[in-house]
Parts: sequence; structure tokens; C-alpha cells
Amino acid sequence: MCQHLNPCPSADAVDREAAKTVATCREQGWSLLCNGVIVFEDTGEILPDGTMIEPHRGPARHALAA
Repeated sequence: MCQHLNPCPSADAVDREAAKTVATCREQGWSLLCNGVIVFEDTGEILPDGTMIEPHRGPARHALAA
């Protein structure tokens, strides 16, 4: 459960990538978001339930924040 003052979007929300980054491994190209979603530099994602989201157009927001 997100503890941020303005709660992050849930993993099943359309804007799930807007959640705050809690861990990053730049060498491997992934970040863990507050909502449990793992996002990759190629914009692919793994949801907490194991569902894989194929890479989609445009740069990943977490990659731009760095």
C-alpha cells in the first residue's frame, strides 16, 4: 500500500507508470515503482501479479526522470 501523501496510482490503473520510483538498477535497465510494477527502459512492464506488458511507444517516464 502506498504511503505517499498523494497516493500513487495502483498497478491496475491506466496511469500506473506515474507511481514514484522506489528502486532502480540502471545497469540492468529496470525500476521498481511504489505500486509494485517493474518498468524497463524499453517501456515493457511486469505487474505485481506477474502479467507482462509489451514495450509501447515513447520513452518510459522513469527513464526521463533520471
